[in-house]
Parts: sequence; C-alpha cells; structure tokens
Amino acid sequence: MDRREFRRKLTSLILPITFQQFMLAVVSASDALMVGVIGQDLLSAVSLASQITFVYNLFLMAMTIGTSMFAAQYWGKGDKDAVERILGIVLRSSMSVSFVFFFAATFLPGLLMRIFTTDPQLIHYGVQYLQIVGLTYLLCGISQVYLCIMKNSGLASMSMLISSAAALLNIILNAVLIYGLFGAPRMEAGGAAAATAIARGVELLWVLAELTKKGRIKIRFAYIRRPDQGLRKDFWHYTLLVLGNELVWGGGFTMYSVIMGHLGTDAVAANSIANIAKNLIASLAGGIGNGGSIMVGNELGAGQLETAKAYGRKLCHIAVVSGILSGIFLLLLSPLVLEITDLSPQAEEYLRWMLAMCAVYMVGKYVNGTTIAGIFCAGGDSRFGFLCDAVTLWCFTVPVGLLAAFVFKWPVLAVYFIVNSDEIVKLPAVYRHYRKYKWLKDLTVREEGLD
Repeated sequence: MDRREFRRKLTSLILPITFQQFMLAVVSASDALMVGVIGQDLLSAVSLASQITFVYNLFLMAMTIGTSMFAAQYWGKGDKDAVERILGIVLRSSMSVSFVFFFAATFLPGLLMRIFTTDPQLIHYGVQYLQIVGLTYLLCGISQVYLCIMKNSGLASMSMLISSAAALLNIILNAVLIYGLFGAPRMEAGGAAAATAIARGVELLWVLAELTKKGRIKIRFAYIRRPDQGLRKDFWHYTLLVLGNELVWGGGFTMYSVIMGHLGTDAVAANSIANIAKNLIASLAGGIGNGGSIMVGNELGAGQLETAKAYGRKLCHIAVVSGILSGIFLLLLSPLVLEITDLSPQAEEYLRWMLAMCAVYMVGKYVNGTTIAGIFCAGGDSRFGFLCDAVTLWCFTVPVGLLAAFVFKWPVLAVYFIVNSDEIVKLPAVYRHYRKYKWLKDLTVREEGLD
C-alpha cells in the first residue's frame, strides 16, 4: 500500500464528508436547541417529530449506500455510463419513497405523533412541525442521491460545499423564523420546519445547476423510465439487505425514542440533548465510514483487491483511535453542554449520566460505522449488517429495554444504559466477520446468478 496515496485519498474524501456530516448534525442540533430556548415541551415535541425524518432518512440512507456500492466501483473501473444508469435506478425508487413520507407528514401528522407520545401539548407542537417539514422529503429524494453520486465521482469537496452551505442557511433561517427576527413571523416549531424546507429547496436548485456543467454525471430520464434490468437486479440484490439493515437498526433506534418518550418529559428532554451531543461528536465516524467505503470501493472496482484489503485494515485502526479520542472529548465537553442547556434539575441529572454513557458508546459507533456501513458495504457484504443488527437490537436491547421500562419499572438511567449498549455488544461479532474478508469483492464482474 502506498501510504502517501492513502493519506491523499483520506484527506480528499474523509475530511470533506466529515465536515458535511458535522454540518448536518449541527442543523439537527439547532432545530432542537433553538426551540428549546422557548420551552422544554417544544424541545421534546420537535425531537419526537424529527423521528419521522429519521425513519425517512433510513430509506434514503439505504439507497445512497447502495448507490455508493456500485458508483464507487464503476467509477474506479472508469465506466461513467454505468454510474448514470445506477443514478436513474436510484432516483426512480427514492422519489416513490419520498412521496409516501411527504403524504403521511402533510396529511396525517397527528397520527404519526401519537406513535411517540400521548401528551396533547407535544402532539400539537409536533403537528405544526411535520406539516411543513413534509415538503423536504420530496426535495431530498433528488438532492441527496445526486450529492452521493458527486462524492463517488471525484467531487466530494463540491458535495460538501453545497450541503454545508444549505446547512448554514438552515441555521440562520432557524433563528429568523423560530424567534421572528427582522420582521419575520414568529413561527416557533413551524419556523424550524420552514427553515429546513427553504434550505433544502436552495440545495436542490444548486444541485440541478451543478449537474449541467461539462463532465458531470447526468440525470438521464431515459434511464429513469427504462432502467438497465441487469444493473437494477444487481443493485437491489445487494441494496435490499442494506435497506433491511437500516430498517432493523432504525426501527430499534425509533423504539428507543418510544421507550424514552413514555418515561416523562424530563427523560425525553435529556435524551434529546444527549443524542444531539452524541451525533455531533460522531460526525467523524460518518466521514470515516462513507469516505472509507468510497476508497475501498474504488480499489475493488479497479481489481486491486490487496490494496483494498490494506485500506480496510488501516481504516479500522483509525476508527478505534478516533472512537477513543471522541469519547474522551465528549467527557471533557459535558460540563459545557450542561451549562448551556436550560433543563429542569431532574432532566439535568439524567443528562449528566447519559453523556458519560455516550462517551463509552463512541468506540463501538466508530468501529461499527467504519466496518458495517463502510468497508463491508464497499464490497456488497450487506447481509452481515442486517443479521447483526436484527439479533442485537430485536433479540436483546429492544425487548430488554421494554421490560426494564414498563414491567420492572427500572430507573430512567438504567433503561437508557440498556438501549444504548447495542454498539458495544456488536463488537466481537464485527471483528470476527471482518477477518473473514467476505467484503473483498468486485461488484462490476457480473455473477451468473445475477445475469
């Protein structure tokens, strides 16, 4: 392995993607924190309503991971037309899913909120948020898929610039529309949703302008109307397992919110802040996983299996060190988080211990994010992630968490510890699977069973 080339690819991919992930996490944090200044109930409502966006993002994430599997390898092979065909296949599916979520959030928001809480005030605020934010699902169904294509076709920095600029606009508009600054209407929860919708609209317009430039991957409507059946079969053969993995993991994560949502507003508020801090610190994990997937996928598509193997080993080492350092950083940051949040004394006590548990969680998050969502998927090895999350979440953390909360009536912090142990529990199985090297696979070579 050429170490200088590895470092070059590492900085050109992982750093921009990490910054992009960080800015997206900052937007999510600003939604919650800015409305939280108005009141704890508003913070809790927006946090719960955002779970619908979280579930939508699971579908979108599965499709973008599937896109990266093939786009990275075909780009590494030098087959631009195949990348455009993959883009057509994904857009056809992403727009269908986006419309379903748009319809549910816009016309059935009360029903969605009742999944997470029975508190009338939280439902009222959540409905205001969902009815506006539903529009963003239609916009993201196009923009996020194309931004993924850009990252896989040598334009990671431009993808980061577009996404980050939209995120910055979102934060500014949050302040203006939530609080009614500069003569704008004071919309509170609705303002957070409106800011997101406007920013996503600008992001989509920029993406559409970008793809008109010479040399860019194009959206070809012929490939959307009549997708390549061979590629489509290959794509869904691997991506359905990714979707299953995302839904299994995301469904379990959503159940955590359901469990915490029924333990009182103090628990919901503390959990909301803890998740914000955790997601901000874990941004680098997303960068290593996404960037690493592209790096390994490029080498696999080019037929450089030994180089891909060496890249995977180095990325795992980076993930372990980064996870430990991030956990320490979160512990050092905890006093500041407690200082700037305006919570009740009980919620503040919950948050103090939740942040300590999140620090331990970081090691598992970095390693699993780099391997399961990155290295393994780069070579189409998506089956393991699906089975690993299905067993860990649905055979352990979710049922034990439900029993602890509603049958045994354990303290809030004990329940929180259980539902946040999944990333650590997975580590031994993930390490064993990594050493089998089933992910060293060139997906551009058509298998007989997939012809």
